Amino acid sequence: TDYSAQSASTVIRKELPAGSVDETAYYTDADGDWIHSPATLERGLRTFFEKTGVQPYVYILKNGTTNSTSALTEAAEELYDQLFSDEAHFLLVFCDDGNGSYNCGYAAGSLATQVMDSEAVGILSEQIERAYNDYSLSEEEIFSQAFSETADLIMSAADDQQASETTRNVVIGVVAVVAVGGAVYLIAKNRKAKQEAERKHTEEILNTPLEKFGDSDIEDLADKYEDDADK
Repeated sequence: TDYSAQSASTVIRKELPAGSVDETAYYTDADGDWIHSPATLERGLRTFFEKTGVQPYVYILKNGTTNSTSALTEAAEELYDQLFSDEAHFLLVFCDDGNGSYNCGYAAGSLATQVMDSEAVGILSEQIERAYNDYSLSEEEIFSQAFSETADLIMSAADDQQASETTRNVVIGVVAVVAVGGAVYLIAKNRKAKQEAERKHTEEILNTPLEKFGDSDIEDLADKYEDDADK
């Protein structure tokens, strides 16, 4: 399935700097019957963390607790302060109604919002909906896949820019090498041409009868050979 076709990121986002997060656990299953394989769930959440610098946390309420998104958002805001001591977490509070539907609330630290802006949250919402309706996925895989796919999508513009800049730098580097190489070639060529001119001039002098030189010319020529011999 081409998940990227469902969502497109228009924002260039930068991964949060290392050290922004005081790493915590990754989930709470208050319902008690959603997460049976923590490793499966955490695989996608850790991928999201690695790509964005934002640590995600999934908090699953008991099925049927509420279907109010505003109540879930308020719960997320309260739980954020209880669970985290930094500003780089993203908290998803999830509640299934037990009848094939669900609702979510979100809370993000001030640093996390640099990555998880409104567009990014919208993309995550789309990915959760897609995964929730994919009955081939386990409960753990719903969240794992939704977060990992979201990371790819929301960071894709930054990856494309970096790839473009890398290509540009390589091209500039090649041009610079060619330019330097050309300069070296020109210098070497000029030096060779000068040496060739001096060689021809010496041959002309050697092939010229002495009677054609004046006394001063002969003295200068003698001095030149003495200097060459000293070298």
